[in-house]
Amino acid sequence: GGQPRTVQPFSDEDASIETMSHCSGFSDPASFTEDGPEVDEEATQEDLEYKLKGFIDLTLDKSAKTRQAALESLKNAFSSKILYEFIMERRMTLTDSIERCIKKGKSDEQCAAAGLACLLCVQLGSGIESEEIFKTLGPVLKKIVCDGAASIQARQSCATCLGICCFIVTDDITELYSTMECLENIFTKAYQRDRDTNGVSSTHNTVLYISALLAWTLLLTICPMNEVKKKIEMHLYKLPSLLSCDDVNMRIAAGETLALLFELARETDADFFYEDMELLTEKLRALATDGNKHRAKVDKRKQRSVFRDVLRAVEERDFPTETVKFGPERMYIDCWVKKQTYDTFKEILGSGMQYHLQSNEFLRSVFELGPPVMLDAATLKTMKIPRFERHLYNSAAFKARTKARSKCRDKRADVGEFF
Repeated sequence: GGQPRTVQPFSDEDASIETMSHCSGFSDPASFTEDGPEVDEEATQEDLEYKLKGFIDLTLDKSAKTRQAALESLKNAFSSKILYEFIMERRMTLTDSIERCIKKGKSDEQCAAAGLACLLCVQLGSGIESEEIFKTLGPVLKKIVCDGAASIQARQSCATCLGICCFIVTDDITELYSTMECLENIFTKAYQRDRDTNGVSSTHNTVLYISALLAWTLLLTICPMNEVKKKIEMHLYKLPSLLSCDDVNMRIAAGETLALLFELARETDADFFYEDMELLTEKLRALATDGNKHRAKVDKRKQRSVFRDVLRAVEERDFPTETVKFGPERMYIDCWVKKQTYDTFKEILGSGMQYHLQSNEFLRSVFELGPPVMLDAATLKTMKIPRFERHLYNSAAFKARTKARSKCRDKRADVGEFF
């Protein structure tokens, strides 16, 4: 390859004010609107688009390092802003660049290109444009996923991308089933390992099995009910074997998939009965109270938290409702299907998830939030707490918290009086 060019990465300054971090006064939206000069949005948008055009050109550079940096910068931009019109004009160029990087690039470049493909479809939504992109990239992604010679990281990223893009664009039921079969061929290899050993040993392929399983589960949520029944019959009695895997993430992925399958099974059949219920609940209870010393504390804490919820779902048909706040709105995650969908998109959008929930029409339609809520500047201003008031509130809360903690820490509080 040629000499790598210096790529100035997409930064927070390039993102819209709404998506900036709330960690400090320098990046607090209120500090810009209250104290700083007015931002010329049109000039900022033009400057951003100029930068993005440069990044698109650099995806064709001779240097692999430059191409990868350009792909990462485009990913950051697409996850933090809505760029529908800009992308629409350049979707074929972007698709060609992604295809070339996945086909000819090395592991890191393939991962970055697959991530960008996901965000490209998230930006365009479930229209004919996304279908055209998937028609081009789908076969390439499947080839990498099934290619034993490709790197595990590239196969893992392509499996996730395949599931998400198919979820977004597929109206063709045969394409949906074909994609699910491709993913099934990957994660069912973890079942086969269980036949030879007492438990499923963690291997370098485990991360690929996890991604394939989660992508498959996402697609199962949009299958017709008769297909859901078939898949439940195929996998519900095999999945518990993965709960014995050495890898904590595999155990968690298998547990959450089981909870979702039970939820779907009970929706399709009110009298659904699982024969090995006692054995399964015993396994789940053991994982929910796992105290094995050879496991890391962080892994145990994470596992116990997840499996308490999984056990409640399987035994009591219960789901602990979560509330997601974004801007002035609230979204309630009240079932495993919704949780699986939310977790998947949060994984690829990262810190941009809240912004996309507010502004991305496709994502809002997935979670049944209706059209984006349009708030004028005056309404937004009345909703904001002035900075001085916010400072006073934070100071008071900090002092109260310090006092309460000091009492608990003070050894004298435990010393009784002696007469």
